[in-house]
Amino acid sequence: MIKKSIQSLLLATGLFFSVTTGFAQDNLVNSLKENQSANSKDKFTFTPVINAEATSVKNQKSSGTCWSYSTNSFLESEMIRMGKKPVDLADLFSARNVYVEKGINYVRMHGALTLGDGGACHDVINMFAKYGAMPQEVYSGNDYGSPGSSDRMNNLTKSMLEKAANEKGTLDPNWKTKYIATIDSCMGKVPESFTYEGKTYTPKTFAKEVVGINPSDYVELSSFTTAPYYQQTVLMVPDNWSYDKVYNVQMDDITKIIDNALKGGFTVAWATDVSEKGFSWKNGVAYVPEKDFASMSGEEKRAMFNGPKAEKVITPELRQAAFDDFETTDDHGMQITGMAKDQNGKEYYIVKNSWGPSNDYKGYLYVTKDFVKYKTTAFLLHKKGIPSDIRKKLDI
Repeated sequence: MIKKSIQSLLLATGLFFSVTTGFAQDNLVNSLKENQSANSKDKFTFTPVINAEATSVKNQKSSGTCWSYSTNSFLESEMIRMGKKPVDLADLFSARNVYVEKGINYVRMHGALTLGDGGACHDVINMFAKYGAMPQEVYSGNDYGSPGSSDRMNNLTKSMLEKAANEKGTLDPNWKTKYIATIDSCMGKVPESFTYEGKTYTPKTFAKEVVGINPSDYVELSSFTTAPYYQQTVLMVPDNWSYDKVYNVQMDDITKIIDNALKGGFTVAWATDVSEKGFSWKNGVAYVPEKDFASMSGEEKRAMFNGPKAEKVITPELRQAAFDDFETTDDHGMQITGMAKDQNGKEYYIVKNSWGPSNDYKGYLYVTKDFVKYKTTAFLLHKKGIPSDIRKKLDI
């Protein structure tokens, strides 16, 4: 969630855990405030080419739960794609279950694991398979995400987990019960059953009968030069607390797969790095400037988002170097819902964010394909959205 100079210091001093848990979502959003140009919207003309249906834009507030908001939004679009009535799923139910499982793994790993709000797209699918799902109206998470709420819970649970992870001899047999009770005291206890549209469900029956997805149908992918292509490899990011694997594809496959999925009516859950000078939340545009920001004149910097601009040529080597140098970090998750063209015919992905409808495009952004190639850390979709030739190489 932070750039090279800070991360290098953290790795050298062993402080990565404490800073990661305290790196508020607000800091990320605030770091982007200067990334804007005046009257940007007047300089772009975007024409939708593909525009899959999605539910309303949500606001994760101050919590680092973008991964849950984006992937639950993806599941809501999956319901629409399957002809079902969409439900606003409880994003914080998924998050709460991840915090339970992450704490258990933390103790098993003797504390050698990143805690905090972070997570990954696959976490939502994994929690759906294990715990089920709930509608937002049933489980609100006690407004988790309001200022200070995540820090308060992290402070309470961190000390409990550290104590358990460093126990000598027999572990307190009740530590897990106490830990879960602490989470529930902050986020709210999960009801064993609930009523939705006149019928009683448990989280598991709701997942099966109402949401109706098959978790095994969903796969996560990325692209690294450090692992064999078309095989699985561990996603080497701090928030991958479960050590899940991704399918490793070539860099150009990223956009080939996303394009194919969108054309087939699928959307994509997308994990990426937004702490970039070429990412403007206010203006709702993201691209990779051809010229490095440090080399730009003041006028060029002010005009960065005033209409389409030339982009840097992205190569697999450039992408990998950015990842290895911590210039690309896994700091945000969103949903790719469509494709559009600008006034010059250039293609952009339409991306749904979870920071509320406060920007120029009411919560959406237009992101270039080069940005997606360069800054994607992972992406998740239905396996049928993958082109058949790539599916064959992946053996899925």
